[in-house]
Amino acid sequence: MKKRSFSFQVTFAMACLLVGTVLVCWLLNTFFLENYYVSQKEKSLISAFSVVEKASAEGALGSDEFAVVFDSLCATDNLDIMILRPDGLVIKSSAASSQELREQFLNAVFMQGADPEKIVKETESYVLRRQTDERLSSDYLSLWGVLSDGNFVLIRSALESIRDAAAISNRFLILTGGLVILALLFVVYVLTKRLTAPIKRLTDISRQMTKLDFNVRYEGRSSREVDELGMHMNELSEALLKTIEELKTANNKLEQDIRQKTEIDEMRKEFLSNVSHELKTPLALILGYAEGLKEGIAEDPESRDYYLDVIIDETERMNRMVKALLTLNNIEFGRDKIEMKRFDLTALTAQILDRHKLTFEQKGIRTEFSETKACFVYGDEFGIDEVLTNYLTNAVHFCEGEKQIRVSFTRENGRVRVAVSNTGRNIPEEEIDKIWIKFYKVDKARTREYGGSGIGLSIVKAIMDAMNQTCGARNLPYGVEFYFTLEAAS
Repeated sequence: MKKRSFSFQVTFAMACLLVGTVLVCWLLNTFFLENYYVSQKEKSLISAFSVVEKASAEGALGSDEFAVVFDSLCATDNLDIMILRPDGLVIKSSAASSQELREQFLNAVFMQGADPEKIVKETESYVLRRQTDERLSSDYLSLWGVLSDGNFVLIRSALESIRDAAAISNRFLILTGGLVILALLFVVYVLTKRLTAPIKRLTDISRQMTKLDFNVRYEGRSSREVDELGMHMNELSEALLKTIEELKTANNKLEQDIRQKTEIDEMRKEFLSNVSHELKTPLALILGYAEGLKEGIAEDPESRDYYLDVIIDETERMNRMVKALLTLNNIEFGRDKIEMKRFDLTALTAQILDRHKLTFEQKGIRTEFSETKACFVYGDEFGIDEVLTNYLTNAVHFCEGEKQIRVSFTRENGRVRVAVSNTGRNIPEEEIDKIWIKFYKVDKARTREYGGSGIGLSIVKAIMDAMNQTCGARNLPYGVEFYFTLEAAS
């Protein structure tokens, strides 16, 4: 069905009501006004007869006081009154031509007296009936009777004027009614538009709410009920938004829990496999050299020291690997709380480079870091220290050729991109995405050479994921670049 606005419905209803009112008034004027007028005229004629009768009984027909009353009756009720003596002489008359009115009355009395249908009311004192003036084709309401003093009274009122008045009244009613209807419809339409504007706004808000859009708000400052409803709609919108956010948070956590539970089993299997593989070699070495010492293979002090150094080195390597695994495990399972704070990245980077200064000198590596201005960012300062340390440690171990390590900052779109690059061999493109996996080693022999466990970059990835930031690696023409991003703080 075609929807119609509330304004249209109210305006249409008012139009029907107004048109119906005008139509009812027109019908009442047409069919009932004349009868009502005639009944009032009948009362006027009878009342006038009573006044004349009273004056007749008091013998005051010729007094000045009665003359005033007589004129008032004729003027107020639009009556023609004539008082005659029994011999036909006129005592008092309201008509300018008394003789003409006398003849009309006498003719009406004696010519139409036999028509009972014309009689309206008849008593011992008077007869009230309708009569028609054939000459003028006019209808009259006439009363004639005998007064107490024996005189006759004749009272007449024309009925033709009421028909004209009714017709004029109907035409005026239609004209003015039409204008009033148009004016009132315009006023009603404007008022309903103003009254329904907040309702329409509430309808739009409810439509947006069905689409889960709770940003729209109703604005109203008056004390109308619709504005109070709008305020409650705002409160409902906020409550729904909060509830949906809580449900989404709970749902997201549930999905994470389900996914985490599934991944835990896979991680447990992978972890056991990788740890057993990584620990197999150092444990075998420790066992072999310990058995050699027990069997007395290394009898001289120099051999014993060598065997003990190997055992200590392998033990320390296992210890570092276990510590790295614990660190990674704590980060991945949220046991290490990430604290997002504002700090100076330039100062932190300079501090870390200074800590590795001796290592750079021993390896003959030249470093480049040109940042001098403070660069404030948001992040976990201790976590970023761990990330930069891992990047620099990798760069040192794989630095070749010109033996240069470069640290640079790039600012773009409200973020700071930190890059650590070193000269040397590239990482095979098919393995760049795999270097973040626990225990994954691109060059296993070289990693073994410097004691790497393959966990460092996994720790970097876990730290950056915990801060909702990105990290990655890419090959350069002269070597490899590792990078991560942080949110800039103005």
